[in-house]
Amino acid sequence: MPAEWVWEAGVGETRAALIDDDAILAARIERDGALREGTVCRGRLLRMLPETNRAVVRLDGGEEVLLRPAPRLSEGAAISVVITREPIPEEGRLRPAHARLAEQGAAAAAAPTLAERLGAGGVPVRRLLSHQPDALEAAGWSELLDEAASGAIAFTGGLLRLSLTPAMTLFDVDGQLGADALAVAGARAAAVAIRRLDIGGSIGVDLPTVAKPARAAAAAAVDAILPQPFERTAVNGFGFLQIVRPRSRASIPELVRGNPALSAALALLRRAEREPLHGRRTLVAASAVLARIMPEWQAELARRLGTDIGLRADADLPISGGYVEPAR
Repeated sequence: MPAEWVWEAGVGETRAALIDDDAILAARIERDGALREGTVCRGRLLRMLPETNRAVVRLDGGEEVLLRPAPRLSEGAAISVVITREPIPEEGRLRPAHARLAEQGAAAAAAPTLAERLGAGGVPVRRLLSHQPDALEAAGWSELLDEAASGAIAFTGGLLRLSLTPAMTLFDVDGQLGADALAVAGARAAAVAIRRLDIGGSIGVDLPTVAKPARAAAAAAVDAILPQPFERTAVNGFGFLQIVRPRSRASIPELVRGNPALSAALALLRRAEREPLHGRRTLVAASAVLARIMPEWQAELARRLGTDIGLRADADLPISGGYVEPAR
């Protein structure tokens, strides 16, 4: 069966995975209400940043975005912009979205949906409904989210450790194989993870120190797996390889780690929609998780299931320990 994109419109977020031979090759997550690449927005020029040829624009919705290049307009002027990079969550803050000036006279417009963008890519696309067998879970969706959250990614003969920094995403390679074999296997595993976890921007891979032939083989392993466009350095004498990919959105690790309680809440909503239960059900979770479930999400889940949805906090549960309780 050829590879296909499988997507679902979940409560609170849309999820998609490129699945081939029952394994996830690539994944996407788009959360409801987030500012999307390609959105045309109206706003006002808040202030100029002449030293960087950028400007800050406050959108009509209240968000602030960085505009590049800075326009020749006065501060306070009305302006239309196109979002070119979505906000990126970091520990303790949210990096603002990037934008460019829209065409003169452009009206506000929503970006294409995830399903529309996938459909334009030339790969078969299939919508997954909640009453159908869970193709995402069967291909390893929960395991993918666990990798994004923990940063621990096992491969045959070794382990990757993924770390998020403001400058780049880092992979450290460790394992039991000989140095040459571990360098090649680690580079291959890092390339697979980069694609699976939707990681863009600057990426560093710290491999074992090996001689030139093994360094060349490790770089070739990356080239064989990562789709273009990307750029990379050679593996240097210390075993470090840098990769640069286009970056227009947050990676899945950034989304999951940027707000763990929200991520747990959305995962709980997904489970609740698929639990084979009848009648009223209650979502039981840590209070921080329940606080992230917006009233409209609770109402949408109730609408989809045709029953009441209750919430109950349990202080003894960890963030990821929520569950669905049937009616008693």
